[in-house]
Amino acid sequence: MGRFARTWQLMGASWEMLKQDKRLIVFPLISGVALAIIIALFAVPMFIEMGGHPTGPVRFSPQMYLPLFVFYFLDYFVIIFFNSALIACVLKQIAGGQPTLGYGLAFAWQRLPQILGWALLTSTVGILLRLLEQKVGFIGRIVVGLLGMAWSVTSFLVVPVLVAEGSGPIESYKRSVEMLKSTWGEQIIGNVSFGLLFALFGIVPAAILFFLVLQVGQAAMLIVGAILVIWLVALALVQSTLQTIYQVAIYLYAANGEAPTGFDNQLVADAFRPKPSKGWT
Repeated sequence: MGRFARTWQLMGASWEMLKQDKRLIVFPLISGVALAIIIALFAVPMFIEMGGHPTGPVRFSPQMYLPLFVFYFLDYFVIIFFNSALIACVLKQIAGGQPTLGYGLAFAWQRLPQILGWALLTSTVGILLRLLEQKVGFIGRIVVGLLGMAWSVTSFLVVPVLVAEGSGPIESYKRSVEMLKSTWGEQIIGNVSFGLLFALFGIVPAAILFFLVLQVGQAAMLIVGAILVIWLVALALVQSTLQTIYQVAIYLYAANGEAPTGFDNQLVADAFRPKPSKGWT
């Protein structure tokens, strides 16, 4: 089965779960609003500090790394906290319960020490990668990009582990790596990309609306622009929710050897490249 077909089917299974409780989309909505506020408080002043020149590689002065680290930390904390609340609700829903938004937030609050620890660790890795990127040449930046990709893949199951098992950030990361290694082996390269599929959902309507603007003139540009923004925001919220539901399905498959109801075991097994004959060394 091709990557596109696999993504479509897994997204459909995630969508069926979301339809059972559409309130789940509230968590990425709150997260998005909080992130917008953080960006306004940090990114805009930092942009002004850099002279307001967005073109070319971004270079940070040494005194800017502390606010940049705080910016990273707050971003990661918000994302991890509300993802944890969403994951807690999805896990309870899969177990046959009927979670509420309050249940998810309360569960995430119980995991606050672990969430803070993981946000601190991820922001530290992020700032170190940024430092490396600024100190190396073109080839070095490619290597740094590969390191960032490897970190993203190996930490893919950390938040579900953190929520479901209550382990600390380092233990959760080790558990994520072990689960991925034992289930999919060394070639852990995603065969599923919700982002690519949703990009198509965004590009096609944007092209149609742009064509309409050319036909009706500039008077309707604000209305068409507002419709497009609403559509793109809605897409982003749905994509984020579906990806988190899919992440839970991957975790349950890696932990139990069986995907949750509604997800095909073989599809989930093929979410990463097949395990090679030799294990990791």
